[in-house]
Amino acid sequence: MPLHHQVNLTVAHPATIRLLHWVWVYAIGCMVFSGWQIYSASPSLPFSFPRWTGLGGWLGGALAWYFSAMWLLAVDGTAYLAYGFISGHFRRDLGIPTPRAVVRDFWSALTFRLGHRIGHYNAVQRLLYAGVIGALLLQVATGLAIWKPVQLRALVGLFGGYPIARNIHLAIMFLIVAFVIVHIVLVVIFPRTLVSMIVGTPAEPKSLP
Repeated sequence: MPLHHQVNLTVAHPATIRLLHWVWVYAIGCMVFSGWQIYSASPSLPFSFPRWTGLGGWLGGALAWYFSAMWLLAVDGTAYLAYGFISGHFRRDLGIPTPRAVVRDFWSALTFRLGHRIGHYNAVQRLLYAGVIGALLLQVATGLAIWKPVQLRALVGLFGGYPIARNIHLAIMFLIVAFVIVHIVLVVIFPRTLVSMIVGTPAEPKSLP
């Protein structure tokens, strides 16, 4: 059997990745929209979110949604990190790219010359994934600080106090939402990626021999 046919038999996104991805989508969605409801109940900046964008209907309901999704996201995120390291997914697929590779692929994207093959991540994608994983870890830290400010006063102090920790938490949420928007735009441009993440289509070779 030719080599490129053997490569094509590899599933682009294993079942574990697909399951964890969709759990992540649900949990993040619940936390973002319920978080908007919680923020709007006591805004720390001179704006609030439209009422229709909130989840929970009121502060108590939003908190219930938020904390339920928080534990789901914690389990999902822990499982993803464990799988990523044990399976070699991080090393094999999401290694930190070089600055030159990022600039090259970013320019190719701006000039509409950046190709996309299912099962492979370009330098810009790898940088974004590394960034969002780091943002989520920081979001957890700031979330713990504003959830238990008395018990975790040292963590609160590390962020410069409760108000600053809360605003950092809000800012990271905006960054995560921006990542999701970019992700959705790329899915619209390359709809095959959505099919692959649902049913697990074969990975495409980087290049044919």
